[in-house]
Amino acid sequence: MSRYLLNKFLYTVDRDAELVERYRDDPRGTVQWWEAERANAVLNCHTGEASTWQRFEDAEREALASHDYVRLFELGAHPFLTLTLFIAMFERDHDEPLGFQKQYAARLAHFSMPYPDIAT
Repeated sequence: MSRYLLNKFLYTVDRDAELVERYRDDPRGTVQWWEAERANAVLNCHTGEASTWQRFEDAEREALASHDYVRLFELGAHPFLTLTLFIAMFERDHDEPLGFQKQYAARLAHFSMPYPDIAT
């Protein structure tokens, strides 16, 4: 598993409003595009600097493509990154204040200490 690449996806998408909407509307297509075009870009570096070896494993790709933040947490994605991105995408779908955050907490409530390792 590549926790680094999962977190890089969550981090870069969350910081681009157009990508947030693209990921909300077409998650599978966005994940496929991002993996092909952005996964190997070196962040905060000159344009054109890239590696060639990073790719998602099938379980990671599917969790991202299905917006499955519980599975992403199980795979070691950082919970702050999943929470902030998914708030940006889905908070508007809830009528009550903190509705998505409550749903997020409820869906992760079955986890107990120690939590999955999120070190990269």
